[in-house]
Amino acid sequence: MSPNHKLHFKARLGIDLGGTKVEGVVLGPDGRVLAGRRLPSPTGSYPATLAAVVDLARDLEREAGVVATVGIGIPGAMSPATGLVKNANSTWLIGHPFQGDLEKRLGRPVRIDNDANCFAVSEATDGAAAGADPVFGVILGTGVGGGLVIGGRPVVGASAIAGEWGHNPLPRMSEDERPGPPCYCGRAGCVETFLSGPALARDHEKHTSERLTAAEIATRAESGDKSALATLHRHAERLARALAIVINILDPQVIVLGGGLSKIGRLYRVLPDLLRPHVFSDALAARVVPPKHGDASGVRGAAWLWPPDTT
Repeated sequence: MSPNHKLHFKARLGIDLGGTKVEGVVLGPDGRVLAGRRLPSPTGSYPATLAAVVDLARDLEREAGVVATVGIGIPGAMSPATGLVKNANSTWLIGHPFQGDLEKRLGRPVRIDNDANCFAVSEATDGAAAGADPVFGVILGTGVGGGLVIGGRPVVGASAIAGEWGHNPLPRMSEDERPGPPCYCGRAGCVETFLSGPALARDHEKHTSERLTAAEIATRAESGDKSALATLHRHAERLARALAIVINILDPQVIVLGGGLSKIGRLYRVLPDLLRPHVFSDALAARVVPPKHGDASGVRGAAWLWPPDTT
């Protein structure tokens, strides 16, 4: 069956392809979950990743008993110039025609977008930012990404890089922050190298010689550990500097934080005061909130890449 063959779609299927997991969900026309599954993500192999996504899509459709539209969230983007994956921190995807290969195997059109865009779409559609416009979604996890939603739809941009604030330099670096850690993109001092989970752990080790995960640092901070609290404060202050640039350019109503670090509750308490000195306004209108759908937001947003009138 060719990708252009007309099908009657009774549901939306979304897949969130991450560095450590691949998750799929089938949503009915009303947004109700009809089937869902989470598996370890193949690493280092494009053929294995392609096969895993195709098999998961077919299994979920079989379980839900429907034929569905297919949306995929990836930690990168499809290049409009070449039709190949670019800018992916799952580097084995780079340079491959992922969308075309999926369409051939599944026999229908497939929509692919950056995972941060999918996250933002989910939270703007029926999540923590429902009814707000514009919405900026932030991923603070293994990497750092961003997605912009205006009028309920993701803004992709001419080069499919809209919202990629993680690969801008950290604003207003202090002397001890320059030139910044090296980034996989080939530059140094990217926002991602300061604000990701691994970056938080590296910063703590630099100041304390303790090798802890981001989750362990957050747990220690909750019990009052001064060095852990200092690490989280440095991270929050840097996050405020980086988000202030987004606010000054886009002026979003709501910023939704996602990824593992979004679970650090103190972020939502301290960010407003840390943001105000950097925002070019007499008042801070943007609200910074945790996600309503948590870890499921990315996969739900992938399904919502197809608007309501397709089912």
